[in-house]
Amino acid sequence: MKLMVIDTALGACLAGSYDVDGSTVTPLGVRSEEMTKGHQERLGGMARDAGADAGGLAGTSRIGVTVGPGSFTGLRVGLSFALGLGAALDAEVVGISTLDALSASVEPEGRVVAAIDARRGQVYMRMFHDGVATTEAEAVPLEIAAQRILAEGPVTETVIVGSGGEVLAATNPELARASLVALAAPTAQALARLTASLDAQIHPPKPLYLRAPDATPPTRLPGQPRVAPS
Repeated sequence: MKLMVIDTALGACLAGSYDVDGSTVTPLGVRSEEMTKGHQERLGGMARDAGADAGGLAGTSRIGVTVGPGSFTGLRVGLSFALGLGAALDAEVVGISTLDALSASVEPEGRVVAAIDARRGQVYMRMFHDGVATTEAEAVPLEIAAQRILAEGPVTETVIVGSGGEVLAATNPELARASLVALAAPTAQALARLTASLDAQIHPPKPLYLRAPDATPPTRLPGQPRVAPS
């Protein structure tokens, strides 16, 4: 199966073309840069170059794209691009949770916690055991997240992957004894494996928001007078 992966949801911009045959994942062309903004300027060129390395995008039957949680603007850039490319290539588009992809980026044995720094004293978090999710993805206050992780078992046998590991360890020093894997974004190989295996009906290409956006709509239209509080 020839497929393409797109990731702009976290701290990287990535476009990769892969061939997946069972458990064998072969990169055909991959472009990736760490960045937290500016994805819209770089993504198109990176996808073009990755596709050129793969001998063109013809024959691409699936496109996997990260849908969050993550940057509100970044994930929408990736989603829009993936949906447009999918329509052009008549390829199925699969939505991939960044938490699931982070977990798939490390060895699946044992306890794995995927955690993303969500700011405002929270992390986006999901727990896994032997590669299987044991909790739902949610936004959790740092103190509560730390307590949940410690309650799961010996912290030295736990892997915390993602940008949330360091903030959790700063919240509760006991978590510094866990294996912290500070990935800025999921690996391309993990995204390719998930793109090939996930059911697009269950994992549609739609944004995954775990809390309301930080920005709020204006209380008045331009030119309208301010209303004094009653």
